[in-house]
Amino acid sequence: MTGNPARVLVVDDDPTVAEVVARYLERDGHKVECVGDGAEALRRALADPPDLLVLDLMLPKMDGLQVCRKLRERWPVPVIMLTALGEEIDRVVGLETGADDYVTKPFSPRELALRVQSVLRRARGALVPTGTGVLRDGDLVVDVGAHEVTVGGEEIVLTAREFDLLAYLLRNPRQAFSRMALLDQVWGWSFGDTSTVTVHVRRLREKIEPDPTDPRRIVTVWGVGYRYEPLT
Repeated sequence: MTGNPARVLVVDDDPTVAEVVARYLERDGHKVECVGDGAEALRRALADPPDLLVLDLMLPKMDGLQVCRKLRERWPVPVIMLTALGEEIDRVVGLETGADDYVTKPFSPRELALRVQSVLRRARGALVPTGTGVLRDGDLVVDVGAHEVTVGGEEIVLTAREFDLLAYLLRNPRQAFSRMALLDQVWGWSFGDTSTVTVHVRRLREKIEPDPTDPRRIVTVWGVGYRYEPLT
């Protein structure tokens, strides 16, 4: 059982899949609710945001991408997307929409349960030991203790992973990291799809760079990965 059980909303129109996922998550001490269509999932998530969503991509009434996109407009609730589609473009679209992780069907319920624990640890600030304090670079201010980011005095809403990635890069300025190294240090994965990092960097640039097409803070190091270049 996990030390900090969470409220998890499982959204899948296959009752068997939903039941198996719920059973494994409940073994870890989580409180689980299951719904079978996207519209109802969005309604419940907006009315009473859960700690995490396990969200199928293909759903009746409203697909998982729409649910994730609309939810992201209101709340930075962690989302793990389930998909039967194995193409990289489908995974990337899910991540760009705001999903924190994805699992491709068929999947191991135990692996999914471990992914849930990992995403919850990140969301609760337990994976990346950023400590407390304030990180600054010009008009960019990252308040680690309050888990808040402002640019030019305006608060920027980041997902847990976006926040961890930004804080990690800020704490290691002018150091080039490969995508695999960032996947290991920020995500805690010793293996995985490095396009996850690419998508999160793109999303961060859209939120903190004056011109995301010509980034000045999170710069690409060709043949290596990325580096944070302070403006001050």
